[in-house]
Amino acid sequence: MRELERARWRCRRGLLELDILLERFMDEHYATLGKNELRQFEMLLDIPDNDLWDMIMQRQQAWDPSVQPVLRLLQTV
Repeated sequence: MRELERARWRCRRGLLELDILLERFMDEHYATLGKNELRQFEMLLDIPDNDLWDMIMQRQQAWDPSVQPVLRLLQTV
């Protein structure tokens, strides 16, 4: 449970659209993520808001191809 709370806290960003999308992602997908996917999600949360938003909106390529599975999930939310 502690990791869930920590992840929710990290999803609070400075960009409202990103906050909303990440909150939905947490509600819909977080509980079903495996270990690798959780690590990918953490890596994505390390990215600055505008870059992450551009990746989700497909205006920018992901800098690390290993995050693609979770990035694709974020794009469906």
